[in-house]
Amino acid sequence: MPSRRRSLFVVPAFIALCSLSAGLFFNGGHVKAASTNNEEQLSQSLKAFTKVYDLVESNFADDVKPEKAIYKGAIPGMLRTLDPHSNFFDPKDYKDLRTDQSGHYSGVGMMVGARNERTIVLAPFAGYPAYKAGLRAGDVLLEIDDKKTDGLTTTQIADRLKGMKGTKVQIKVQREGSDLPITFNITRAEIERSTVPDCFFIRPGIAYLDITQFGENTSKEMEEKLAKLPEGSVKGLVLDLRQNPGGLLNEGIDVAGHFLKQGELVVSHRGRTQPTKNFKVRHNGKGVDYPVVVLVNRYSASAAEIVTGALQDHDRAWVVGENTFGKGLVQTVFPMSDNTGLALTTMQYYTPSGRFIQRPYSNISFLDYYYHNNLDQKNDADVKMTDSGRTVYGGGGITPDEKFAPAKLNKFQIELIRKYSMFSFSSKWFGARDTKLPAGWSPDENLINEFHDYLLKNKVDFTEMEFTENHQWIKDQLKREMYITAFSYEESQRVAIEQDPAVQKAIEALPKAKALVESAKKQMVQRMNGQEQAVGIAHP
Repeated sequence: MPSRRRSLFVVPAFIALCSLSAGLFFNGGHVKAASTNNEEQLSQSLKAFTKVYDLVESNFADDVKPEKAIYKGAIPGMLRTLDPHSNFFDPKDYKDLRTDQSGHYSGVGMMVGARNERTIVLAPFAGYPAYKAGLRAGDVLLEIDDKKTDGLTTTQIADRLKGMKGTKVQIKVQREGSDLPITFNITRAEIERSTVPDCFFIRPGIAYLDITQFGENTSKEMEEKLAKLPEGSVKGLVLDLRQNPGGLLNEGIDVAGHFLKQGELVVSHRGRTQPTKNFKVRHNGKGVDYPVVVLVNRYSASAAEIVTGALQDHDRAWVVGENTFGKGLVQTVFPMSDNTGLALTTMQYYTPSGRFIQRPYSNISFLDYYYHNNLDQKNDADVKMTDSGRTVYGGGGITPDEKFAPAKLNKFQIELIRKYSMFSFSSKWFGARDTKLPAGWSPDENLINEFHDYLLKNKVDFTEMEFTENHQWIKDQLKREMYITAFSYEESQRVAIEQDPAVQKAIEALPKAKALVESAKKQMVQRMNGQEQAVGIAHP
């Protein structure tokens, strides 16, 4: 299974995540009534809608379910005419939203996914019930509580695995190397999925910090994990915000504040019904001294862009990667009846320099907007300056200080990933073997040759030259994949991070981050001295 950093299918997942965590405020439930001037027009429109609905319900070929027609059709259709980020959550989606932001749920603790029309275990999470029970990546889910999984979607199966803490669930799987199905009886537990999954020294003195989204506890998790390093030993930091779709704005503000000084502006909000509000750092952050490189890509959005924009505008961090998504809209979530919710765009946000980073969304399809293929987009009329006088633009996300895009996968690599070749080989290889491997293990040539023969046997189309040219890539991919079973999913992710060329690029850029901070300090001192001299002339 490829790392999330190299996924070929990131866009559908990103759209879903952006819908569930897109720079949110939660409203207590007070909804403003329509103005008197609009009441008559509203009344006429509601009558027209009711008439159309009655005609549909009376004459459509199949039965019309109101919750589907209203929750999935009418309301989302109305919101789609406003902007791409206003969204309606039916009871299940609203529950998922709250669970997603809280970062915990009750279940068995594993990822499942579809492979060749079957639902399989992708990875059990270390320390949780599925991992402790012995479930492995590649196990095919046959039954849950004596009910077959045939015909169920991955989401339906995941829902069946969830349940109240302390309740039991029986899982029957088919495993490579085993003639008979294997049954596991597991007690569900509370599963906490950190939004700060990785924080470690990737080099002596150089820390790596990954934030996947901004949930209710993100800033607290970050503070705790940096403290464990300890942060006092950090000489440079790589802050990874790639594919981070955003989340709770107050958490993004607190994360940015960790690296800024008291009184510095993080972000400002402006809305038609909302007064302008500035969010400033309340006290000096603990991470104000060491250089920081922020890694971003086209799927870094919303709160991730707030953090990146604040650090860039204050010349606090060097930004590496692709132009970010370009989402400058803030949604307020209004709880509705029947456990539903409405995420409505109520404000626009601006970075400390005053730029509005939202990309245009009129006259463009929904999918074209989310695929974000135009990475050079910007608003030439929205020109601002960082604290030290560097030019930055609005209208196209955050433009990195240093562009870096990962090398595109070649035909051979795409074919192997498309066919889940590394995943399937790993499942088969471990099927009849002990899953333990020595610390620091890496595939040797014998294993590479076994993989070569496995590809031939499974009729994967490739040439010997292609296999030879991709030797190191194959070795890296197999190491990542096999670490999931031999050690844990978490250890596999750490291997992927250490192999990641973008992370290596960020490490190389740390001297630029240090020089930026030092240069910004000098320019600020010079500017302040110039202002003092000007005041002295004006007021002898």
